Amino acid sequence: MPSPLSRLGRFTVRRRRWVLAAAVLLTLLAGALAAGAMNALTLSRIDAPGSESDQAKEVLRAQFDTGPPNLLFLVTAAEGTVDDAAVRAAGEAVAADLAARPGVAEVASYWSRGGSPALRSEDGRQAIILARVPGGVNESRERVGELAAAFTGPHGPVTLEAGGQDEVFREVGAQARADFLRAEAIAIPLVLLLLMLVYRRVAVALVTLGVGLFAIVTTLAGLRALTAVTEVSTFAANLTLVMGLALGVDYCLFVVARYREELAAGRDIGDAVTTAVATAGRTVLFSGLTVAVSMCALLLFPLAFLRAFAYAGVLVVLTAMLGALVVLPAALAALGHRAAGPARSRRSAAWFRITSQVLRRPVLTGGLALLVVLALSAPLLGVRFGVPDDRVLPADSPSRVTSDHVRAGFAQEETDALYVVLPRAGEVTGYAEALSELDGVAQVDSAAGTFVSGTLSRTPGPEAARFTAGGGTFLTVIPSAQALSGDIGDLVQRVRDLPGPAEKLVGGSPAEMTDWRERATSRVPLVLAVIVLLTLLILFLMTGSVLLPLKATVLNLLSLGVMFGALVWVFQDGNLAGPLGFTPTGTLETSIPILMFCVAYGLSMDYEVFVTSRIREEYLRTGDTNGSVAAGVQRSAPLVTTAAAILALSFATYTTGGVVYLKMLGLGMFVTVLVDATLLRGVLLPAFMRLAGRANWWTPAFHRRRPARTAPKPASGATATGRGGA
Repeated sequence: MPSPLSRLGRFTVRRRRWVLAAAVLLTLLAGALAAGAMNALTLSRIDAPGSESDQAKEVLRAQFDTGPPNLLFLVTAAEGTVDDAAVRAAGEAVAADLAARPGVAEVASYWSRGGSPALRSEDGRQAIILARVPGGVNESRERVGELAAAFTGPHGPVTLEAGGQDEVFREVGAQARADFLRAEAIAIPLVLLLLMLVYRRVAVALVTLGVGLFAIVTTLAGLRALTAVTEVSTFAANLTLVMGLALGVDYCLFVVARYREELAAGRDIGDAVTTAVATAGRTVLFSGLTVAVSMCALLLFPLAFLRAFAYAGVLVVLTAMLGALVVLPAALAALGHRAAGPARSRRSAAWFRITSQVLRRPVLTGGLALLVVLALSAPLLGVRFGVPDDRVLPADSPSRVTSDHVRAGFAQEETDALYVVLPRAGEVTGYAEALSELDGVAQVDSAAGTFVSGTLSRTPGPEAARFTAGGGTFLTVIPSAQALSGDIGDLVQRVRDLPGPAEKLVGGSPAEMTDWRERATSRVPLVLAVIVLLTLLILFLMTGSVLLPLKATVLNLLSLGVMFGALVWVFQDGNLAGPLGFTPTGTLETSIPILMFCVAYGLSMDYEVFVTSRIREEYLRTGDTNGSVAAGVQRSAPLVTTAAAILALSFATYTTGGVVYLKMLGLGMFVTVLVDATLLRGVLLPAFMRLAGRANWWTPAFHRRRPARTAPKPASGATATGRGGA
């Protein structure tokens, strides 16, 4: 009885015109919906709903009608200091004008805060104006951008520069959109050129690229539809571009290669398409499942930012599979022999020789490859995680320039203050003194005055009234610049650990980032377990083997080690910072490596499925382990390395962008994919299978009773362990 994939192949051959017409119509409709996707996506905030910092923010809003500022203006005096009468008058006038603008809920300045040292530079030439612009993330950041543009520049004797958390991340979102367009402009022509070199047929190259674009456009349309019910991050579009191209090309390469093999073997066009869908299509199906499972695991994180990547990843896998298993076969049936190509290439022969050498000396070749992989992974041992700041932007970005000036000129930064909220406490003098003595605290402002190193440095003035409301109070704990240069999470923990006079909540930007990081990292063991167990199950169902899925998992973890080693060596330690154009901070931000873990694991398993499925097919035919490994690698490795090269170059286009997050994604995946497709799948995989011998195909008794397609009999004249007796 024909398999479902065989029936699908026959259907696409018989109804190829209808399938192609439907694909074009669907692409046009999706394109119309996707056209507004970038404007509908969200400029995600770093927050952890339900966390202590989130609760503190809500109490500050509801009880005290205040909250952390999200917009900053750095005021620089053209002459003199910010205490001069003319400069003071200009600064106060700007602050009053800002407070009167629609959408601005709260404004404070060096002058309105009674000359707070936290708002005055050490040389006295600069001061800070703070503003709070409430609202949804897109609306508030749009308003922040408008205010930044309106107030930046000269104002009489002073000049204003805009910054602050929402202005920084507004620029990050704008830069990510620009990076998306730049990467698209580079990647699409580059992929088309590479496909023409691989296929030697323009029509097939255009069809393959068309499947990738089909996956991108339909996924963007799906993401836009999802914005009606949930928050979807702008960065999901960047992932859609590279994964849409990558998976579309990967899947099409394998189907086209099998179609060409069948034509070369003498089959007619219809049979060649049907066989290609039934065989290569099975590989695509299992590969897509492994990638989708890896991306689905991101849904286990209680963070909207990471969930958005799950939506994008799953949608792009499904649409790429649809394109490769339905649209491409119809196109091949329509092209017929115009899609044919050489049945054997020099690269196939080269891979056969390489694999034969590995099979003859598995310990030596495998051991050398393993040493190289471990050496590339070694920097991972020194990994340090931190929280993101403005340095994810290029050095010439306006808000980055403002932040650099604040870091250089101010001993402490009120924009990064911790808010200690006591909803049912009034007297806090002793508590404020104790807080000010904590390591990393520059000053503490409270209703009892300002405290520095346990001493009252300024008595409370009229501005201190803002600290009390509804029978409660709050304090602002302002970190030193030195504390902010390290792991701010340490200071957050010290503040939270210090006993207060009543129940307290600690919020503010550093606490929000710390809670975000803890939420993300706390789920990593669960996500890792889910991904590993589900992919083990999928590979077991595909191969019928117990050992091969375990081997695939080990190789995948080695691949991830290479990726994280590259991230630490480059982005944490600062190597290649000059050529790549970024500023190292000495730590890695948490969420992007988590995303990369899921993407890299899925794509690595993608290549594992391609190679192992072809080896398994040869083994089912011959029963010869060594021969099946050599033949399977010979036929799949050229395609895997071609797909990997195209995928790696697609990811590498993001290293030309401005946002460090995307540079990390681009470089990390570039290195991982190339190492995975060569050293891991080309050397370690055959070396392992040669050493494992017959154990490669061992299956439990309950599964052994299934049809013999998972436990073949040895071919005539061959032993079950192959000519080498492995």
